[in-house]
Amino acid sequence: GDLRSVLITSVLNLERLEVDLFRCGGQHHWVPATQRLFGGQIVGQALVAAAHAVSRDEQVHSLHCYFVRTGDPKVPVLYEVERTRTGKSFSVRSVKAIQHGKPIFTCQASFQLSQESPVQHQFTMPTVPPPEQLLTREELVQKFLQNPNVAEGCRKCLTKIQAHDVPIDIKPVNPPDIFGSEPQEPMQLFWVRARGYIGETDMKVHCCVAAYISDYAFLGTALLPHRQYGIKFMASLDHSMWFHAPFRADHWMLYECESPWAGGCRGLVQGRLWRRDGVLAVTCAQEGVIRVEQTANQSKL
Repeated sequence: GDLRSVLITSVLNLERLEVDLFRCGGQHHWVPATQRLFGGQIVGQALVAAAHAVSRDEQVHSLHCYFVRTGDPKVPVLYEVERTRTGKSFSVRSVKAIQHGKPIFTCQASFQLSQESPVQHQFTMPTVPPPEQLLTREELVQKFLQNPNVAEGCRKCLTKIQAHDVPIDIKPVNPPDIFGSEPQEPMQLFWVRARGYIGETDMKVHCCVAAYISDYAFLGTALLPHRQYGIKFMASLDHSMWFHAPFRADHWMLYECESPWAGGCRGLVQGRLWRRDGVLAVTCAQEGVIRVEQTANQSKL
């Protein structure tokens, strides 16, 4: 149906308190099992706040963020915007997210007036099955639940995953065995889109939604070669995005993720969001803390 996406009506809908001061209410649509605020929500909301401080004709082309403290899902978040620079072609806005009187996140976003250039190139989009031929994340979980060999503890875990009301549609291209421990290449592909309808609107809205989507399951790419270890702690340290071409965040896009390096209790991941017509829309990068158990786990099946 033509239902408005909850990402627009609730998650990324900020209350303006002052000219450059905004608040996210205490209700958070989805909170990860870690009971920390979802990083993609903070990035998306910070970009919403920054976008309010530029002209309608300026569009975001890049943002660079640091997560400095754990976000508390039980209290509102304040977003304080600084108009760092307003130039003829580019404008920079700095955003600080605050909880309990301390910054939990900082971000700088750069906006640009549209400019044409003959200097253009891009990589080629991977060849993959269309989303219509693939199962959703929920359908894959249901498929695993029907396996009589899945242990009871794993069944409970799957049921919890199934109950999470994530406002994103996800279709993995090559879904891993959820409870297997065989190492895999640090690469994954999945089709993603916002649930619900967003429609034709200011491109900044779709960029804010893409910022939310881009952080979901992103850092997990770095764990694929190390699936024999149990995760003790995993959290994002930073997040960067570059926006290249117009897109609709409520239309299917292919998210291509890869991790070129991990070490020192950190992992680096890079991602590309492709439109269905092969246009590269967004590039992402993130580093995160990854701490695992020192001894390898046995398969839970």
